[in-house]
Amino acid sequence: MITEKLYIELKKITAEEEHILNGSAEIEKDIYMLQDSNIGDMYIVDAKKLLDEGKLIQVRPHTRFVHFPKHSHNYVEMIYMCCGSTHHIIDGEDIWLYEGEMLFLNQKSQQEIYPAAEDDIAVNFIILPEFFDYVLKMMGEEKNLLRDFVIGCLKGENEDAAYMHFKVAGILPIQNLLENLIWSIWNRQPNRRSINQATMGLLFLHLMNHMEQMETNTENHSRRLIIDVYSYIEENYRDGELTKLAGLLNYDMYWLSREIRKRTGRSYTELVQEKRLSQAAYLLRNTAMSVMDIGMAVGYDNTSYFHRIFQKQYRMTPRKYRISKKDK
Repeated sequence: MITEKLYIELKKITAEEEHILNGSAEIEKDIYMLQDSNIGDMYIVDAKKLLDEGKLIQVRPHTRFVHFPKHSHNYVEMIYMCCGSTHHIIDGEDIWLYEGEMLFLNQKSQQEIYPAAEDDIAVNFIILPEFFDYVLKMMGEEKNLLRDFVIGCLKGENEDAAYMHFKVAGILPIQNLLENLIWSIWNRQPNRRSINQATMGLLFLHLMNHMEQMETNTENHSRRLIIDVYSYIEENYRDGELTKLAGLLNYDMYWLSREIRKRTGRSYTELVQEKRLSQAAYLLRNTAMSVMDIGMAVGYDNTSYFHRIFQKQYRMTPRKYRISKKDK
């Protein structure tokens, strides 16, 4: 999935791997952990050991030929499988990561990794949670419930997903963006901070279009449900009805309505209205469309009703909102 030049770089035997091949049976804990950083028999991999001071993101090839015992980490980890495969145990679940796939792990997940062979080339991204604040800014002002929920899970702001496994090997734009991101960080390109933020932002935008390719903790049915609801709203906020969504998901409509309110604190109608109004605000700020056309574009045929609910949300009419944003 990566260019030959980058593959050659990533496949090189590192000093750590040379030590393992010469007889060491365990990982070199000093590379990954601070002294006394373990909790009981749980090792904590520390970002301070893997990130240069002041950096928010770094990449390193996954160390092959050795078993990584159960561990956690104080950063968000993203793993991209360049070729071959790796076998992980994450919070007790067996996960196989294959060529072209991605794995996100939050800070609370517990992971164990079985030894990888020479041709199993994976890249580990070490990412501090703050990095995603910049990514959100790079992704623009438009409200996206799904994006905010997924990044919130990674940052630990929402109900946490131990992992998100994206089976996106056949999606070329995602593969290209991942290679660009690895290349930029690996080669320390000029302006790499802005390049990395923009690339990660684009990567997440593409991933949001392929959430059906994402798997998460099998026991957490509610998270998968909310992701499906948010995905549907993002694509169908203009005219998507709860009855249709319930049919697509094979749920009773009244049960689904109760679950949405229970899991999000808002009704389906409120979630749709939030998306419609945020989209209307975005169009008011960034286009010359008339207020009436914007209302219709986001799903409101009744212009008077659109004015009323927009004013309730933003404390001013759509026209005044547009003028106020132009003055800044």
